Parts: sequence; structure tokens; C-alpha cells
Amino acid sequence: MMEVVRSKLHGIHVTGCELEYHGSITLDPVICRQADIYPLEFVYIWNKNNGQRIATYVIYGEPGSRCCVLNGAAARCCQKGDQVIVCASEYLGDRKELHTLRPQILTFDRDNNVVDHLQYEVFPSQENPYDFRITALSGTPA
Repeated sequence: MMEVVRSKLHGIHVTGCELEYHGSITLDPVICRQADIYPLEFVYIWNKNNGQRIATYVIYGEPGSRCCVLNGAAARCCQKGDQVIVCASEYLGDRKELHTLRPQILTFDRDNNVVDHLQYEVFPSQENPYDFRITALSGTPA
């Protein structure tokens, strides 16, 4: 088994921290749908401001709110305004499955508007059976 990235919210900003909550990360479902991130799915969260790395599960917040709220114990790892990376993963049974994946990557501005929608691709080339490229689906060319 190999764990690989399936979706990523790169540089989304924390809009709130709710310590007195049952736990999780609350995300805007509109953003999640663009990135193929599902409710109750476990995700990794990497804080670009302080280096903290945690894992928790996703719950959906208000559609269109552009929210990114760390709840429960996760709230201790971030502050409002911190830039984080939220990464959903998937397990593959065979490396050849890498060729079929198309991870969705979203990047954000300060107000959590999507700036770029990118896609990762692993493909066979003459030099390497597992070559890699990034394709811009919208926003800035990759």
C-alpha cells in the first residue's frame, strides 16, 4: 500500500479557532467540492506559520463562507490568519494506479478566494515510468 495525495488546499487561511468544540476542521463545502474533499474525511493539516502538523476530520460549514475553522484540540495548533495546507490522501494497492490519479490542488488569496486550480499528474515518459507534471485548470499557468 502507498499513501498518496488526492486533494490539497494550499495556503488557505484560518478564519477561526473554536477550542470548545468536539473536534475537526470546518471548511466551506463549495471549496471542498472543487477539491474533492468530503465530510468526515480525515485530512492532514500543516501550518505554514508555525510548522505544526496535525490530522483531523472535515465537517462542512456555511456554503460560500470561505471558512477554515480549527475546532477542539486542533484549535491549539493554529491562530486566526495562519496559512495552512489541508491535504486529503488515498491509499493505492499498486504503483500503476498513480497514472490514473488527478489530484485537485487549490491555492488561495488572503480572503480565501481560490486563485489557482491545479491538477497533478503522474505519467510515463521516455526517461521515467513515473514522471510528473502540474497542469493549471484555472488561474495562473503552472
